[in-house]
Amino acid sequence: MPPQPPTAAPARPGRAGPREWAGLAVLTLPVLVLALDVSVLFLAAPHLEADLRPSAAQSLWIMDIYGFLIAGFLVTMGTVGDRFGRRRLLIVGGAAFAVASVLTAYAPSAGTLIAARALLGVAGATLMPSTLALIGSMFTDARQRGFAIAVWMTTMMLGVAAGPLVGGVMLEHFWWGSVFLLGVPVMALLVLLAPVTLPEYRDPAPGAPDLPSIALSLAALLPAVYAVKQLATDGPGPVVLASAAAGLLAGRAFVRRQRRIPHPLLDLGLFRDRAFSAALGLLLFGLVAINALEYLLPQYLQLVVGLSPSEAGLWTVPVILAGAVGSLLAPVLARYVRPVSVIAGGALLSVAGFVLVARVESTGSLPVLLTGTAIALAGITPIPVLTTDLVVAAAPKEKAGSAAALSETGGELGIGLGVALAGSVVAAVYGARTAAAPGSPAGESLSDAHAAAERLPDEAADELLHLAREAFTAGLNTVGTAGAILMTVLGAGALTLLRRRKTSG
Repeated sequence: MPPQPPTAAPARPGRAGPREWAGLAVLTLPVLVLALDVSVLFLAAPHLEADLRPSAAQSLWIMDIYGFLIAGFLVTMGTVGDRFGRRRLLIVGGAAFAVASVLTAYAPSAGTLIAARALLGVAGATLMPSTLALIGSMFTDARQRGFAIAVWMTTMMLGVAAGPLVGGVMLEHFWWGSVFLLGVPVMALLVLLAPVTLPEYRDPAPGAPDLPSIALSLAALLPAVYAVKQLATDGPGPVVLASAAAGLLAGRAFVRRQRRIPHPLLDLGLFRDRAFSAALGLLLFGLVAINALEYLLPQYLQLVVGLSPSEAGLWTVPVILAGAVGSLLAPVLARYVRPVSVIAGGALLSVAGFVLVARVESTGSLPVLLTGTAIALAGITPIPVLTTDLVVAAAPKEKAGSAAALSETGGELGIGLGVALAGSVVAAVYGARTAAAPGSPAGESLSDAHAAAERLPDEAADELLHLAREAFTAGLNTVGTAGAILMTVLGAGALTLLRRRKTSG
């Protein structure tokens, strides 16, 4: 009888060795590809729209379907990994992602492209919780696990930063589909190396899968994520409210079912651990703050300062590197002081960065904005790094995939809410400032003002753009003030809710 694959990683009473660190390098591969795949689409969008001629609705779905389905399927896929094997799910998901990448690159129509991006999203949902749960299984030493998670998260940040640079080079020499082929060799490498470097782990007593729970989880998450994304693009409205209400109703039914069945899809007992629940909340709102800044910074660089997309991408690199330094430094500091002190201290540092953002002006303030954003990002990054470590550490081994999926779902919602809230605040301030000039063709955004300025005489165009840039910058200042308040609250909340947590390791 052939030997059976192990159902759990072998015991590792000591520190991780070379195989585990090699496995971590393999686990960064899908994270890098997922981060690249998000950022390169924004560069490729004008090229693929010129080639495929999608309708307005199709253009929106091309942009949104990927992240929409990732967020919606995370909880389901995290539990699937716990039941059937995290390494197995990672390999299957990597292969599916490579196939979907090829379909995306060579899509002959907008409909085919949307379908391929949807498959990419479902495949992507298998990768994130699997990688994070495997890190928890491989690195049982708290110090090493914290550093491994920091490397994992830093890889994601560097992937986002590299996307515009790599994508720009690809688009200068090849067709739009080439940017989506970047992930194919990386995923092939993952499929080849994962069986050699990664352990397998699954819940030894998972029980039968509950299909109604899977359906209810999707019915709860998909409308909720859709509401957040629509809020970011269209603001509050009937569709947003209806989607949010539908998600809440399905979520309530999901929770009630999990409490009744013997083998729930999601173990609600995880939330009885105050550190677990507090970590998820801090992660959600910390990412709201991060993504509010990351959403507005490129707009300021291009529409206020007047930089090209490639120049703006280069100016954001120091900011991303500051965040990477914060990510890697956080677990090191947590070895010597309590993690909650690192989180609270980072939050205090980020407040100083947001205060600088609140003082930015429409001219001559590029150094102030870059410095403030870099400080804010470096101060915030201990929150996702250390709270993710707390989530992974708080969950039992057999539920690590579910816990990782909850962490990733909170992250996805934080990204969407950060963009939505920042966009809404800037739009409200912009509208109030430009409304003070009756008859001004400033429109609803700075982009509208630029489009209108192209049809005006030079002097009138300059006046319009000055007004619009001042209005946009005032909105950015408001976001800076709100960010400083939010980070003050998060720092105080961390000290209150996590005060019993001891030094990491």
